[in-house]
Amino acid sequence: MGRTAGTGRGSRRTFTVAAMATLTGLVTTGEPGLVTEGEPGLGSAGDSAAVPRSGGTREPGRPRTAAELRGMWLSTVLNRDWPSRAGLSVARQRAELLAHLDRAVDRRLNAVFFQVRPTADAFWPSSYEPWSQYLTGVQGRDPGWDPLGTAVREAHARGLELHAWFNPYRVANHSDPGRLVATHPARKHPHWVVPYGGRLYYNPGLPEVRSFVQDAMLDAVRSYAIDAVHWDDYFYPYPAEGQVFDDDAAYRTHGAGFADRAAWRRDNIDRLVRETATRIPLIRPGTRFGISPFGVWRNHATDPRGSDTRAAVQTYDDLYADTRKWVRERWIDYIVPQVYWNLGFAAADYARLVPWWAAVSQGTGVKLYIGEALYKAGDPAQPAAWQDPAELSRHLTFAREHTQVRGHVFFSAKEVDGDRVGAMARVVSDHYQRPARPAR
Repeated sequence: MGRTAGTGRGSRRTFTVAAMATLTGLVTTGEPGLVTEGEPGLGSAGDSAAVPRSGGTREPGRPRTAAELRGMWLSTVLNRDWPSRAGLSVARQRAELLAHLDRAVDRRLNAVFFQVRPTADAFWPSSYEPWSQYLTGVQGRDPGWDPLGTAVREAHARGLELHAWFNPYRVANHSDPGRLVATHPARKHPHWVVPYGGRLYYNPGLPEVRSFVQDAMLDAVRSYAIDAVHWDDYFYPYPAEGQVFDDDAAYRTHGAGFADRAAWRRDNIDRLVRETATRIPLIRPGTRFGISPFGVWRNHATDPRGSDTRAAVQTYDDLYADTRKWVRERWIDYIVPQVYWNLGFAAADYARLVPWWAAVSQGTGVKLYIGEALYKAGDPAQPAAWQDPAELSRHLTFAREHTQVRGHVFFSAKEVDGDRVGAMARVVSDHYQRPARPAR
């Protein structure tokens, strides 16, 4: 399952040089972690008492002295983690942001994944998009300071990497374009926008959209010494029952030569990934590119190369994101699959998925980090395994047996701080006894 080499040739940097000439001639709230059992992605399969299984032969464990990434997502959409509410004073916003960075250091982490473009908006003075409403409560209103610039400077002062987290295509968590600020690009170019599932999205099938969203994200790369460009799991939106994503006109115009619409959609996302991978090092050499997809590429029953899972959503088929290909082709520097299920969970067992992703990344040079569902720990709505404070610590113990796993990222900052049942404290006690070394 995914153990043979793909068609990738050389590193992403090699790819960048090769592609330059071509390019120059030319669910939920949307956060990692908020697709849970009973929500899009998985069926209704219950908790399993099965003993964890690796799904393959384990290799000697990664030495505890090896450099590893220890990260947390810092979510801003809907004010999930920060700021605690819109409209706070500059001093209060800044103090809350620095408190999150200090907590990351206290927990012996070494990276923060800061969401800076949650809904086609910006947490920096962007040349392309309006200030985020999650700062002031009013989209487009200047908050009076530069959150991304401050985050980069203060993170680096604390020895933390700052990965700038962008959502490429989501425009709004509502379906009314009239609620967007008048100067919003989606208002100026209404034909770019598709309403779906009660939200607004840019249409990935339009080349002008693909160019614009890259420009909007890469504006931050030009302006700040961020350590990485980071995307989450939203490409084409998660399926909404009974609704159709209306890209008929774009498909008629741009879909010639593809076997079907699904193949065309996957190519649209492939192009976004490949083109962004090419452009980042041209703007700021050394800046990495990483993606955090939903944890299941395809089920084995759908594709023999897929994982031993029974997920109701598969990124390849439903989000049109060929995440396995991006690793095998070495278009990205790292991948953080959201393996947000407990050891032994019947539909998507952590002990099946980690070895599958390890096999996919083996020999590619693409770093593999595992996305961890800290937000589930102690949540009474979650299966019994998540009521045990030791569940996450067992994840890290299991993952350490696979040398390809080079670290973990926890969703999210609010839980790193609040730590409802002490699951994060247990991880620190069991695995992070010493301060973090640099992740690279």
